[in-house]
Amino acid sequence: MRQPTSIRKRLFYQLAAVAAVLSLAFVLVVRGVASQAAEGTQDDILAASATAIADSLSSEQGEVTLELPYSALSMLGTINEDRVFYRVTVNNETLTGYADLPVTNAPTRLDTPAFSTEIYRGDEVRLTSILRRVSNSATGSKVVVTVAQTRSGLAAITQRITVTATGVGLLFFLLATTLSLLAATSALRPLSRMTGAVTRRGPSDLRPVTEDTPAELAPLVGALNSFMARLRSSLTRTEDLITEAAHRVRTPLATVRTQAEVTHRKLNKPEHKQAIRDMIRAIDESSRSAGQILDHAMVTFRADSLALDPLDLAALITETCDRLAPTADLKDIALLRKLPDGPVPFKGDGIMLQAALHNILDNAIKYSPEDSDITVRIEVNSALHLSITDQGRGFGDMDFESLTTRYARGANVGDVVGSGLGLTIADEVARAHGGRLELSHNKEGQGACVSLILPYV
Repeated sequence: MRQPTSIRKRLFYQLAAVAAVLSLAFVLVVRGVASQAAEGTQDDILAASATAIADSLSSEQGEVTLELPYSALSMLGTINEDRVFYRVTVNNETLTGYADLPVTNAPTRLDTPAFSTEIYRGDEVRLTSILRRVSNSATGSKVVVTVAQTRSGLAAITQRITVTATGVGLLFFLLATTLSLLAATSALRPLSRMTGAVTRRGPSDLRPVTEDTPAELAPLVGALNSFMARLRSSLTRTEDLITEAAHRVRTPLATVRTQAEVTHRKLNKPEHKQAIRDMIRAIDESSRSAGQILDHAMVTFRADSLALDPLDLAALITETCDRLAPTADLKDIALLRKLPDGPVPFKGDGIMLQAALHNILDNAIKYSPEDSDITVRIEVNSALHLSITDQGRGFGDMDFESLTTRYARGANVGDVVGSGLGLTIADEVARAHGGRLELSHNKEGQGACVSLILPYV
């Protein structure tokens, strides 16, 4: 399976690549400017040295003479340890200096330096030549003063500048990549907020996304909201269909049950009465399953817009026990109520909570043996614990978490007709109120304990 790509990484890599290009350009530009500046400085000093020598030229008795000024060469020697060469030619004849010093770029204009770079005695040298005319005859003599200096010092300066620029460029790159990471994280923060807002929702929460998002995410949010609207409409139609089907099934079942009871009273043979009793029992179970389907559809619908009405949980449990007391009396089951003396306030949906309690208590009665006890209690601590404990078959070896899934039933109750929706309804009600459903074995013996744990507000 192909691994999903990360927008954050892609954005970071792109910004880091831009930072790398800018850092490299910075190093090259600084190196180039520094090299030109250093070379220009050397040319200016060479030109000043050649001019100083040319200013010392004179004519005596028709001959060109030169009293070489020490300062002309010392200004070059004080800058670095480069070697300095010079040559003075009169009408292409060497007057003084290094006779083998090449002058390839001879000046053509008076007092205008001409520059060139040559290889001399195995070293690269920078040469400056300047042209002067000295009046020592009728036409005067053409004198060319050439001063040269090796470039090792210039190379060292350029190297130092390059190292410094590289260090600065590296620091700039590191700073830019750090800022790029922060920028990528900041740019994707609205997407993370939207993801978190959707992730924190429950499985049945299909409300539109209303988080503030940038304009670039508006089409995505619009498409997501449109999809959830279509899904919500589809689920609503499905729930309506289930509700209508359950209602239409339960109504005829009530009629059939009434007719069966009338027939049961008219029969005399025991085997016929037993057959009608089995029919009535099957009708009751079918009616109960239809009722649970209605409860489940109602809980699913109301969970999307949970009501937060002020309730008294003690009164709610008392009412539920009173409703199911006749059913429990048929099996001589005692409903033991261990409730606080005063009211237990809670804000929630009373219809959903009553449906959850009714299904839990109805299951306890259905799976409990005759002449047994069912204990209903409320404990108020950091949370509200509404527990119903029976002395029935218990949960056996079933995984507690799997019992809350839709239509799941224990392996030890296969002989008892049921829909497998009772615990599912209770679990969804608990989750809708920010709580949870807890299943455990009866700590005092045989049986099961089902607890609704709700946040105490």
